[in-house]
Amino acid sequence: MSKTYLTGIQSTGMPHLGNYLGAIEPAINFSNTSDGRFLYFIADYHSLTSLRDPKIISEGIYQVAATWLALGLDTNKAIFYKQSDIPEIFELAWILSCHIPKGDLNRAHSYKAAIAANQENGKKDLDHGVNAGLFKYPVLMAADILLFNTNVVPVGKDQIQHVEIARSIAQRINQQYGEILTEPQESLSEGKYIPGLDGRKMSKSYGNSIPIFESQKRLKKLVNKITTDSTGPDEPKSTEDSLIFDLYKLFANEKEVINFAKEFEQGISWGHAKAGLFEVIDKRIAPFREKYIHLMENRNLIDDELELGAQKARIIAKETMTRLRRNIMGLKS
Repeated sequence: MSKTYLTGIQSTGMPHLGNYLGAIEPAINFSNTSDGRFLYFIADYHSLTSLRDPKIISEGIYQVAATWLALGLDTNKAIFYKQSDIPEIFELAWILSCHIPKGDLNRAHSYKAAIAANQENGKKDLDHGVNAGLFKYPVLMAADILLFNTNVVPVGKDQIQHVEIARSIAQRINQQYGEILTEPQESLSEGKYIPGLDGRKMSKSYGNSIPIFESQKRLKKLVNKITTDSTGPDEPKSTEDSLIFDLYKLFANEKEVINFAKEFEQGISWGHAKAGLFEVIDKRIAPFREKYIHLMENRNLIDDELELGAQKARIIAKETMTRLRRNIMGLKS
């Protein structure tokens, strides 16, 4: 029997090159070439734990959806939907909330981090700034997972606990009511380490990222900001500790990498090196950028894809909720 894989996507605006190489491209390739049922959802309601601007939330949804579609997500092979289009998620979240000890949520990483920050800042109220949504974030994530009979959740190390919590709730419910929920397993997805403009891992929170579909002009400006050493023009340059060369390798073919390394040995200027990096990035991204722009200018196309995905997802969701209502509440449907 084929497995069900589920991946949540944050709706925090246009993804960057690190997201593309480290997560989006591998996920799309996996769903396009592997057997199984694949669900990719935009976790827009999760954003309410910190965002309060509807325009930013809405724009972020379109930017993320357009990015995945432009980069080649095949919605004939994967179910692509918005979390907010599946009301069963939120009904299930309440059921799960009633079957998880509060202590489990006290130990959730996101909540503990907020408490630790308040302690460090000398707050008397350790729950200062913590809304109930943040506290119950793991429950909503568990509902995202369990509703669709998910077998495997590809995650990074920082997300493993969420799958563990989902599995723990499913086990508790199954012990009490019989085997009515699939107990998910995490699949550790390390992803590539993609350096940002300053050498640290590329991240929006560090302010060192390069959004995937920036204009050519803006992309060139960002590439020109990459940190370099003081090696002068015409001096041989090392490829071992060069951010420019590290990024170049991620976008160029083998022959281009070999030739670029020779230019480093021959003393290429940093300006010309950055120009070479810009060219290989733009060459790789340009065809996708055109499709992204087309989608953002014709958002009805995005709406249609997400609506179709929601229809497919809700077929599964309704079956799950019928089973849970019958077994947990004694309801007929």
